[in-house]
Amino acid sequence: MEQLHLLLGRDRKYLTVTEFTDILRGMLEEVFPDVWIAGEISGAKAQPSGHVYFTLKDGEATVSCVAYRNAVRYLKFKPQDGVAVLARGRVDIWPPSGRYQLIVEALEPQGRGALQFAFEQLNHKLTAEGLFDESRKRPIPTLPQRIGIVTSPTGAVIQDMLQILERRFAGLHIRLFPAAVQGEGSASQVCRAIEYFSESGWADVIIVARGGGSLEDLWTFNEESVARAIAASAVPVISAIGHETDYTIADFVADLRAPTPSAAADLVIQSKSRLQERLMLLQGKLKQNTQYRFALASRRLNQLGIDRAASLLRRRIGRLQQRNDELDFQLRDRIRISLQRNQRRLDQARAQLRRMDVRLKLADARRRQESLQTVLHQLIQTKLTQARTSIEKPSAHLTQLSPLKILDRGYALIVNQSGALVKSPKDAPPKSKVTLRVAQGTLTARIEK
Repeated sequence: MEQLHLLLGRDRKYLTVTEFTDILRGMLEEVFPDVWIAGEISGAKAQPSGHVYFTLKDGEATVSCVAYRNAVRYLKFKPQDGVAVLARGRVDIWPPSGRYQLIVEALEPQGRGALQFAFEQLNHKLTAEGLFDESRKRPIPTLPQRIGIVTSPTGAVIQDMLQILERRFAGLHIRLFPAAVQGEGSASQVCRAIEYFSESGWADVIIVARGGGSLEDLWTFNEESVARAIAASAVPVISAIGHETDYTIADFVADLRAPTPSAAADLVIQSKSRLQERLMLLQGKLKQNTQYRFALASRRLNQLGIDRAASLLRRRIGRLQQRNDELDFQLRDRIRISLQRNQRRLDQARAQLRRMDVRLKLADARRRQESLQTVLHQLIQTKLTQARTSIEKPSAHLTQLSPLKILDRGYALIVNQSGALVKSPKDAPPKSKVTLRVAQGTLTARIEK
């Protein structure tokens, strides 16, 4: 009122709108510097500026509210229509419309804690987006070589994890990205750590860890920014937050949840001794399976291969022998025809010789005879060479297909006392004698087993 008197003075009887509004604002701020108002949120709307506008109402009245960007950052949950809340703030007047409003600095849901409500609110939001779906979770590498850990560099958590990892599998590459795990700024530090491992590509798997605590202590891992950093990571993430009964939003988004940080160190990699035992077991099974397959293949080869090979070999040898006979017949015919032709020439020469001077014609006939004999000999040699050449290739091929050549490669034919080939154990019972035909001779043996 004193301010009003000063503005009006003795002679002045009016106020400008701005002056009137400023007086009312000062009075409201003086009377309501910090007030709690109970009501139901209606018409909540977030602006690109970061401010959130809404209305508080009850059965008979409404009041306009605004939460500025700096205050929204520290609200434990976002204003949502239909939620009954207690809003704390100061009363102000918005001059352009002359409307009074509540500048909200804190919100508490009525009937339940703000943190629990914020947890449920974010849980519902991310579930609707599919960030918790099992289909998007990636498998953890069986044998990671490089493990990135996001946690506080002090305290027992990191020490326990390092001891367990060293005991289970010595020699792993481990890199710690130090980050505050509670308090102001901790969420941004955790996000930076996850983004570092995701973008650098150094780690095969990331462990985000923190020891136990209250809901307030673990709240960093219920922040939406941390949940989205885990979801966006290019590297599989294991969450290890609090104790076994503690659950955070980070646990739902992560590819694998560990009950405790120590359990995460156990889950991230198998112990070296167990892996060695498993490898030895697999090696034994592989060896046994390989031997069994070789035995089956060998028996099948003996059953199917020998009879088929023998049949093919007999047919091939028969065809080669037939071809050899044909070549022999052709050679004999050519030799006979050549001999007959030469014989006729010889007879003609002899007749001419008798008609001529005996000595000269005899000498000439001898020369001719020798020439003819030379030609005949050369012709015979040529024909024999050609015949031999045509026979050598089939003969060589026949030799390669001979069972004796197979014996040269270390195989043997087993014959029992009856002179029959041994094709199965029943053909050579124990205590019987068998003959082994090898490449360079035969051996005699007795079947013991």
